[in-house]
Amino acid sequence: MARTVDPARHRARRLQIIDAALTRFSEDGFDRATTTAICRTAGIGSGTFFHYFPTKTAVLLAVLEEGTAETEEWFAARKGSAEPARVVLEYAEHHALQCADPRVPGFVRSVGAIANDAEVAVALERDEEVIRQGLEPLIAAAAGRGQVRSDQPAERLAVWVGVLLDGYISRVAGQGRFDHPAERAMLLDAVTRLLRP
Repeated sequence: MARTVDPARHRARRLQIIDAALTRFSEDGFDRATTTAICRTAGIGSGTFFHYFPTKTAVLLAVLEEGTAETEEWFAARKGSAEPARVVLEYAEHHALQCADPRVPGFVRSVGAIANDAEVAVALERDEEVIRQGLEPLIAAAAGRGQVRSDQPAERLAVWVGVLLDGYISRVAGQGRFDHPAERAMLLDAVTRLLRP
């Protein structure tokens, strides 16, 4: 008789492996991170790892997909807000606060190391599209209420907000000095100035 799977337990174990992989990719880089090290960090055996993920790239994709799903949920929870311009700024702050995780810089560099992989490229494009789709209707609604500029299409402004967010996370991931908690206010100021009516 087949064993029944507890969906909550399955999801928790999967997230445990994803979290461990995020740590290993951050600290070791993609090339040096091994499935053995991921298993050790997660406190599991290799059989468990391969039950959930066939390859190291598959678990990196899962990290990206979790982030994209979280972004979709974030925007869905704020759909129909009476203050769309404020929600755009809240998302910029949310993005910046995610960068406070000390694993983000190393993980971003790991993703950059294999960004030419077709599946990784698709996952990154999907994440970018989810952010654009979340921002665009908010910007359009805010423009309709006179809260943000209306001289540019909402789609173009959403893309440019994305450019600012991408630049911020790229700078956080850089090897140079960048005090991102102190620079968060500058990011919000840049988004505000971009959208100002």
